[in-house]
Amino acid sequence: MISSLQLYDRPLGLMTDLYQITMVHGYWKLKMTEREAVFHLAFRQHPFDGGFTVACGLGGVIDFVRGLRFGEDDLAYLATLCGDDGKPLFENDFLKYLGELKFTCDVDAVEEGTIVFPHEPLVRVQGPLLQCQLLETAFLNQINFASLVATKAARICLAAHGEPVLEFGLRRAQGMDGAVTASRAAYIGGCAATSNALAGKIFGIPVKGTHAHSWVMCFANESEAFDAYAQAMPNNCVFLVDTYDTLDGVRNAVKAGKKLCAKGRKLQGIRLDSGDLAYLSIEARKILDKAGFQNAAIIASNDLDEDIIRSLKEQGATIGVWGVGTKLATAYEQPALGGVFKLSAIRQEDGNGGEGGMGGGWLHKIKLSEQLAKTSIPGILQVRRFKIANEFRADMIFDQLTSSTPSSAGGIIVDPVDDTRRKTLPSHATTEDLLVPIFRGGNLVYTPPTLETTRKRLQDQLAAFHPGIKRVVNPHEYPVGLEKNLYDLRHKMILQARGVPE
Repeated sequence: MISSLQLYDRPLGLMTDLYQITMVHGYWKLKMTEREAVFHLAFRQHPFDGGFTVACGLGGVIDFVRGLRFGEDDLAYLATLCGDDGKPLFENDFLKYLGELKFTCDVDAVEEGTIVFPHEPLVRVQGPLLQCQLLETAFLNQINFASLVATKAARICLAAHGEPVLEFGLRRAQGMDGAVTASRAAYIGGCAATSNALAGKIFGIPVKGTHAHSWVMCFANESEAFDAYAQAMPNNCVFLVDTYDTLDGVRNAVKAGKKLCAKGRKLQGIRLDSGDLAYLSIEARKILDKAGFQNAAIIASNDLDEDIIRSLKEQGATIGVWGVGTKLATAYEQPALGGVFKLSAIRQEDGNGGEGGMGGGWLHKIKLSEQLAKTSIPGILQVRRFKIANEFRADMIFDQLTSSTPSSAGGIIVDPVDDTRRKTLPSHATTEDLLVPIFRGGNLVYTPPTLETTRKRLQDQLAAFHPGIKRVVNPHEYPVGLEKNLYDLRHKMILQARGVPE
């Protein structure tokens, strides 16, 4: 298996927004480059009106950090950029600094395949302010889209009730890199295979595919086309039967299948790609079974998603394998997860904790909004998941600087957007802290699991949550809250920032 970085034969330092580089230039000019800071990446709302989100994209984050550098041509390009006075936007000494930059941050993250919820940090970055800032855009780019597709895949696979789902989205995906990312994320989300041969090579994902309508149209008739394909690819015979008349196509597939059997081969199945999939699958199953092909699979495609799959099952469709393309690889209903990357703590310049500062000279930082859901959470954060009797019961977001939580399992959590919703967590619960070390001092200390292990992690996670969060319609809201000390600190900082007396 090769790294996804091999998609790009160049340094990736410029994989960022210009405003990140202008801020970094400002930090450099004001001699703030080494001031220690903490940022968190989180999201505010589940995609697809769902009850859960699948964390994904850490593999891309790791690849980006390991390859983070500015090449000579990158620096030469930046030197051509000008401000509104026509003079260079960046000083030459700053560009030299970028060229010599070495990554030294600590990064902690939630492992891929973990079920996560709004406001929980998925990634925490701690280190020199300048370096942290350079990571924002790329981290969001990697986490947002991958988590979106992995979540969509998990929803589709849940709707399929254990039947294989094949990811067929390459031709409709957002570019080559988007397609490869989508294939990987969909596999983590539960898909059994992909049609994307490059993703198969890079990540070791199983690949599936036989023929399209154009194959059938190249021959005098459908029977001749099926026989020709069986001759050319006798060990890969799934016939696409809807080029002309679907049920006639099934009968022609049966004829070709009998010829295959006579040669010691087998008809693996048929694919339906248009029409009334419920009716056609039922009738196709009758034809196949009557001909002795009870084990031949009926595969369906044609703009499927979790809602359509659920509906087809309710109609009695006899489809056993689901090919899902556009609506999976593009996360059709929701184009972005909406993740954010916010500064939450920064060191006092003199090392002393001033107003709002806590242990070790840290200053807590908060970003306000007219919407409480968009007000950030200050501190150096961790997420603790509580489990009782093999079921996850609640998550606590706590600040490692101020909370007493690390010494005990229990505590009180307060909903981040509704302080009337509070929950006392039992001290006898087993717990797991979700953010784990990935980089320390710029060095990778995490051994990424195989994709198979990550897929299994997701399935184990889903099994440990109440079924209500997995409902497609009106899912249950899993309890997530701020540890009481953190809630009190955040509330105090909001009042102080707005000049409101306590």
